[in-house]
Amino acid sequence: MAPPELRPTIPLLDFDASQPAALLDSHGVAAAELIRAGRQMLPGPLLPMMDRLSRRWARRSGNPHYDEIEAIATRLPIGIWFMNLCFEWGCTTGVAQDPSGPGMRMLRTLDWPFKGLGRHVVLARQTGPAGDFINITWPGFVGVVTGMAPGRFALAINQAPLVRRSYLPLFADWIANRFRVFRSAHLPPVHLARQVLETCATYDEAKEVLETTPLALPAFFVLTGIGADEGCVIERTETSAWLHEAPATAANHWLTKSLRGRPRGIDSPRRHRMMSGLCRNAQADFDWLIDPVLNPDTRLSVVANPASGRLLVQGWESDGPATEVFRLATAD
Repeated sequence: MAPPELRPTIPLLDFDASQPAALLDSHGVAAAELIRAGRQMLPGPLLPMMDRLSRRWARRSGNPHYDEIEAIATRLPIGIWFMNLCFEWGCTTGVAQDPSGPGMRMLRTLDWPFKGLGRHVVLARQTGPAGDFINITWPGFVGVVTGMAPGRFALAINQAPLVRRSYLPLFADWIANRFRVFRSAHLPPVHLARQVLETCATYDEAKEVLETTPLALPAFFVLTGIGADEGCVIERTETSAWLHEAPATAANHWLTKSLRGRPRGIDSPRRHRMMSGLCRNAQADFDWLIDPVLNPDTRLSVVANPASGRLLVQGWESDGPATEVFRLATAD
């Protein structure tokens, strides 16, 4: 009988943001596999077309990471632009007092039926004017979806509901929303999240920036700091914000009833209800991962406590765990 296949260990890499293609030097195969998965989701001419439109938008809007993405795209010419400016995932994220230690704890899953995201996740230790942070990311991706700055705060993005703009099929609304984004001159949420981790020294400073900075499209930001009362969910449209203090949870439907949109992902209301209870209970490691918070689309699970410096990360694919559990403490 053949021995069981060993799951890979998630690497922790020191990443110099001034060298945007650095992750490709050691993980180029992984980046190429992710691009191939993108071609399966957007077959034929769709991916090259969205790639060209994404590049044009980044240049026209003066995106601060244009040169970084361009440097990566010279090595992987098809798919990198759309990969960096695509916001099509589902997530379930909760923040509450950590029952097992000091400060607040964030519990987080990222759902996206995109083959390879769980297997190829990496942790990049990056730095900025405010200090170091850990970016839970992928080769070729320059933004932040989930990150933690030990001693400062942890931050995650959930995708907002799909805005219905017609009675046509959902794909037509997706195209309409995408072209609305392409007309915006503001930052996408993943680039604002990176900016916050690089430049904000405190939880309060990060919260203010996330609440007030204009965005290219709606999003949820989930933020937790090092104080006993530092945690919140921020619902964002392009120009407005609604604040929900911890304990709080976000999935992929609006919490504020006056906002309208179609929930994303698998059973968003039920994921929200489940996570609202799970994030308040003491459970070891990933014992809180149960259906529907854990589902066939789940590609990433995270526990983050910036007060203690504790970080747990595991990659998932549709058939189950894709990596070993990565464990980080402040001393690391």
